[in-house]
Amino acid sequence: MNEHFPQPDGLRYLNHAAVAPWPQCAARAVSAFAAENARLGARDYPQWLRTEQRLRERLARLLNAPGTADIALVKNTSEALSFVAFGLDWRAGDQIIISDEEFPSNRVVWEALRPRGVEVVQVSLKGPSPEADLLAACGPRTRLMAISAVQYASGLRLDLQRLGEGCEQLGVLLCIDAIQQLGALPFDVRQNRCAFAMADGHKWMLGPEGLGVFYCRSDLRERLELHEYGWHMLENAGDYDRQEWKPARTARRFECGSPNMLGAVALEASLSLLEEVSIAQVGKSIAQRIEHLRRELGNIAGLQLLSPSEPARRSGILTFRLDGWDNGELFERLKAEQVVCAQRGGGIRFSPHFYTPEEVIEDSITIVRKLASGR
Repeated sequence: MNEHFPQPDGLRYLNHAAVAPWPQCAARAVSAFAAENARLGARDYPQWLRTEQRLRERLARLLNAPGTADIALVKNTSEALSFVAFGLDWRAGDQIIISDEEFPSNRVVWEALRPRGVEVVQVSLKGPSPEADLLAACGPRTRLMAISAVQYASGLRLDLQRLGEGCEQLGVLLCIDAIQQLGALPFDVRQNRCAFAMADGHKWMLGPEGLGVFYCRSDLRERLELHEYGWHMLENAGDYDRQEWKPARTARRFECGSPNMLGAVALEASLSLLEEVSIAQVGKSIAQRIEHLRRELGNIAGLQLLSPSEPARRSGILTFRLDGWDNGELFERLKAEQVVCAQRGGGIRFSPHFYTPEEVIEDSITIVRKLASGR
């Protein structure tokens, strides 16, 4: 896979849970698009639309959505979460269940509903069965559970099927922030009984910032009140002289204006590579790299692993801390050694992808070992 990710010698990239490098196919697609645009402008716009349609089809397959009608292309996860939060018909006293480990995007948007009398209940994930605790927190006033498939700091992976079945039995809508799973591990909106799911393209999907996906179950599309309007979200988009209008019946109703065609070109190319490898194989390769990191880092004296140990709870994220080191100082030392990672959740977060070379894993382990021994 080195030909797809020709990174400089000495660079140790372990930060896919933040922003991922593009594969060469995405870089070439963007270069070709830019060159064509500079020479021809939008002469071949219909071809651009075919690329965008292929992107929708790839995203539908990645999510196992019933079809492209359920897929909206959005700016980011936060925008999609806002479509849900400010689209549902809340009543004073309604409850939303979230965890106490959510990234701000999946907390602030729900807390912003407090002026409407909506209560946000945070549930600890530290118990032996976080799914049981989340479902037990649901009461007669609970309308929605909003949860990350994988927690951004610890890497904790939840049993989404169990949550989906439980929410369905309780009459609670399940909204999944899938940004730390989609593109790294298999994800299935139908098996998980999702009402809504969303993710950005710039992490595990290996795409650019500024373009994400929003899945909305077909029976819920018209239940979300719209707050953004424009030419692109109309049922008869392109018929500019028509005076009567209505929102599109498909999830395009959430796309108010001109599309991010440059982002679509890049993300479609990146997803073509993931499809070629297969998400099942991607997940297996990531699991092997996480196991390698766990085994070797776990043997370093004074190093504490903060991510779950059970295989079913693991993801592409491994977070740790080192005795005697301030996390900020350790992060800077790793950065000086060209280990690209993140400071999250009270520790240092490593997040390799399926293509991450073994020497990058080995070199990073060696560097941490040296820092732990004081050399």
